[in-house]
Amino acid sequence: MKNRTETRRTERSQTVALAAFMLLQSVAAVFFVADAARDLFEQPPGAHSIIEALIAGTLVAGIFLAGWQLRLTLERMRIQERALDTARGDFVRIIETQFDAWALTPAEREVGLLALKGLDIAEIARLRGAAQGTVRAQMARIYAKAGVSGRAQFAAWFVEELLGDGIGRPDDPD
Repeated sequence: MKNRTETRRTERSQTVALAAFMLLQSVAAVFFVADAARDLFEQPPGAHSIIEALIAGTLVAGIFLAGWQLRLTLERMRIQERALDTARGDFVRIIETQFDAWALTPAEREVGLLALKGLDIAEIARLRGAAQGTVRAQMARIYAKAGVSGRAQFAAWFVEELLGDGIGRPDDPD
């Protein structure tokens, strides 16, 4: 899975590519509009020159509509990113509050957070410089304090709390 920096870099690259493509379309539109205008002024308007002018106008309209849609899409992406940041903040708040309520030790908190991030026992042990048995014992204590039977229920507890809380409820004092 890509991290946030790579995702943003990819999104920026795509936006730049779209902008460059629209610039190229704009250059083509200027050429076609100029050609259609020249045809209309140099000779009496005929079916060919009128159709050419309509096509050039349609190309220009398409560029403006694409630009407008690109702007709306970028704005939607910014709004969604803010909502995701809010959800992340709510999720972190829920985790910290619940870890406090369960009275997890600092070591248990770290192990619990790594477990929620999806790391397995071996990865957690390696990161913490601990034995896998120690991590298993810490996970067992976490599950006992949380009143769950395993990792799936442990993770599901937080997802349910986040979804059940209704992120960003207006009546939420926090």
